[in-house]
Amino acid sequence: MMTKDISWKRDVLPIMFAGLLFILIHSLALLTIEPFQEAGVEPAFENPDDPVNILYIFAIIIIFTILILLIAKFWKKQMIQIIILGAIGYTTFFVLYPLIALVMPGFSMIALLLSLCAAGVLLVLLVKFPEWYVIDLCGIIVGTGAIAIFGMSLSIFLVIVLLIALALYDAISVYKTKHMIDLADTVMDLKLPVLLVIPKKRHYSLIEETQSLKAQLEEEKEREAFFIGLGDVVMPGILVATVYYSLNQGLLLALSTMIGTLAGFALLMTFVLKGKPQAGLPALCGGAILGYLLSSYLLYGTIVGINLPF
Repeated sequence: MMTKDISWKRDVLPIMFAGLLFILIHSLALLTIEPFQEAGVEPAFENPDDPVNILYIFAIIIIFTILILLIAKFWKKQMIQIIILGAIGYTTFFVLYPLIALVMPGFSMIALLLSLCAAGVLLVLLVKFPEWYVIDLCGIIVGTGAIAIFGMSLSIFLVIVLLIALALYDAISVYKTKHMIDLADTVMDLKLPVLLVIPKKRHYSLIEETQSLKAQLEEEKEREAFFIGLGDVVMPGILVATVYYSLNQGLLLALSTMIGTLAGFALLMTFVLKGKPQAGLPALCGGAILGYLLSSYLLYGTIVGINLPF
């Protein structure tokens, strides 16, 4: 098997940029938690220690994946676009409204209109001009909000259990059933913001990307951009946010968890550079969990913040 030559400009710089997106989204999520609390945003679950919470999340992920694949196979793909764009619009409004209302006290109606306008403009751009930087901007907003909300809603122990389960599911769906590749093909074709796009060349255009991921793999054609699932950023980010939210003086442990995620990302990229699609969550979630456990033990001599629900 021929070894691929690694180019600084074509490979290393895009990987570094992708790593910066992890740092940016996770950091924005940490900065968003306190304003969310001040604005009265409620956690997704009333009891963060209830194990049923992760069953709800996992069931939603499975059902949503099956629904998207069935629609793509038997109905018009535009239905998928409507569903996901609707979810994106709502999430954007949900993230922006409390933040704008917080900096504009006493002007809730103006904050409401500004949030609706921002969500509307973003949706128009996604439909009319779904270029890679529009997709990434949307991913940053949605990822930040999702991490902050779920970080406020689950205990550290349950997040770790969830990440392990999702890592196993991701590995099976990429290497065994391969339905995650079909899902990626569908959302790439519709130019939907459930992927982060990192171009390998200066004048790359996602709009002009017409060949499917499967076709590129079959032809062993080098892709002109890296594609990272938004879930690959969000899931380890939830542990970062949960550690910060759950613990007094948890910032250092949260940053250590983020560093662990980046270490997992670096490991993942060594395989991605070989040109094959990879399951991201095993390395990313594993890095986040190890980052938290190791830093907790080294700093405190014990694993802090884990309350077993039994």
